[in-house]
Amino acid sequence: MAGRGSRLRPHSLTVPKPLIPVAGQPIVHRLVKDIVKVLNQPIEEIAFILGDPAWFGDDVVSSLESLAQSLGAKATIYRQDQPLGTGHAIMCAKDSLSGPAVIAYADTLIRADFNLDPEADAVIWVKQVDEPEAYGVVKLNEKKEIVELVEKPDTFVSDLAVIGIYYFKDVAVLKEELQHVLDNNIINGGEYQINDGIKGMMAKGKIFKTGEVSEWMDCGNKTVTLETNQRMLGFLTADGEEQLVSNSVTLENSKIIEPCFIGENVSLINATIGPNVSIGNNCTIENATVKNSLIQNHTSIKNANLDEAMIGNHVKYNGEFTKISIGDYSIME
Repeated sequence: MAGRGSRLRPHSLTVPKPLIPVAGQPIVHRLVKDIVKVLNQPIEEIAFILGDPAWFGDDVVSSLESLAQSLGAKATIYRQDQPLGTGHAIMCAKDSLSGPAVIAYADTLIRADFNLDPEADAVIWVKQVDEPEAYGVVKLNEKKEIVELVEKPDTFVSDLAVIGIYYFKDVAVLKEELQHVLDNNIINGGEYQINDGIKGMMAKGKIFKTGEVSEWMDCGNKTVTLETNQRMLGFLTADGEEQLVSNSVTLENSKIIEPCFIGENVSLINATIGPNVSIGNNCTIENATVKNSLIQNHTSIKNANLDEAMIGNHVKYNGEFTKISIGDYSIME
């Protein structure tokens, strides 16, 4: 999770993208919890690869340590000081690369329910997509084993897109192959890639299988993040496992149209909220209608009719626009 999340600016200018909340929880928190739920086995360690300490500071580290502890695991923090690719990022955590492991990129969310194939040396999670030419896809043989990774194929290879989550029965094998990639300066797209390590494993006969997810939700930019927020609220409402509207919410001549997430100490005055809205803690929304939107903490909204809006922390907004994207500490009055 070392990237700067430039496509999600202005929201990622003050908060690292993996810590931007979706449906009330930071993206990386939801991802880690969902992976742990899918694996359904004890997790000993969660290693987080972060970027510059000036950006991913002590508050980020504390948040991630608390996340790991809540799942019965220890947190290990590593730093990637240069953006040299996925293979390089993974090798920044080489001291943790032993035994069974999952590797995941922290800007995507999933819904899945399956058992890991005991015959596989590794599993690559995939999702069936309508436009495979826009993705990296897997090629399968007659045994349903992955035999090739193809990036944005010009001709049809398969419609199973790689979503950026991998399982390795012994991740030390990947570590060995990625060390070969680094030592021999094997570069694709100007970076050291995990795919070159995986291809090395395949060349030595390691068996790769697919694990399919039922849902794959991106958080790369404002539009898809709002879509992911909407879909996640629907899933959470159907699951019934989380309280989505805090008991501390005060309503004055207002109504909530589910599904919504509303945090602590939120005041709604002459407001209609929902559907598909997430609101963080300590917000006030007055004389407003808000739907299909994501609002973070300590924000005041007045005299607004918002749809497909994404609003950061400590914002004051009073205006007539609907599809807005406002970063932290902004004022529009």
